Amino acid sequence: MTQNSGRRRFVYSAASFIFRLVAVATLLGGGVWWVLAHPETPVPSHWNPVRDLKVTAPITPVTKFQLNRALADDVQCRAALAEAGVHFAAKEDLVVDQNCGITGRGVLSRLVTSRIENVETSCTTTLRLTMWEHHVVQTAARDLLGTDITRMRHVGSYNCRRMRTAQGQDNGWSSHARADSIDIIGVDTGDGRTLTLLSDWQGAGPEAAFLRQIWRGACGWFSVVLGPDFNRLHADHFHLQGPGWGYCR
Repeated sequence: MTQNSGRRRFVYSAASFIFRLVAVATLLGGGVWWVLAHPETPVPSHWNPVRDLKVTAPITPVTKFQLNRALADDVQCRAALAEAGVHFAAKEDLVVDQNCGITGRGVLSRLVTSRIENVETSCTTTLRLTMWEHHVVQTAARDLLGTDITRMRHVGSYNCRRMRTAQGQDNGWSSHARADSIDIIGVDTGDGRTLTLLSDWQGAGPEAAFLRQIWRGACGWFSVVLGPDFNRLHADHFHLQGPGWGYCR
């Protein structure tokens, strides 16, 4: 056998092996996809990456994938909110200029469990807020306060303005100018208490522990979370922002 003939046989064997490997992987992949996509799949929706997000489902490694898909699709976003019982009345998109406006616009008046004073915002901000309220705020309230949260207090979402800093007004545009953020100042509890960041952030009691736990928990659902420890401009509210570079302070 010549050297060239042996080399050709080796190349042929290697190519044949790779072909068989790809074929098996394709068949297996197709089978997995069929199982996941089948209407009667045994895989629970909160573990199934091809299923749409359900706000009230348990959190799994698949949840963030489903959430990101819903955030990128206004129809999916609104469907997830509606399925969870969130009151988010649709409005036409607001177009002011290249810096200000609201895409996926609506008026939010109720989250999964708690009420919220009517606020005009985007579907994406509403969906992030809903996930935080259901999976973080209510859970922390039951664990630390022994009650549910019945009302979320805010000071607005959309505001066509530039960023404000401790040094004054910056040249950049605020995320509020696109309703990409919302400012939360406190909550009402089912047993009649009103907790605010201005009054209850400091201290060693359950109220302060609750506020600090939901602040940390917000960082799992929003890219930028600013609170009283950030600077004096945030002494009375959480700034919860969807897009951003991942900053939690």
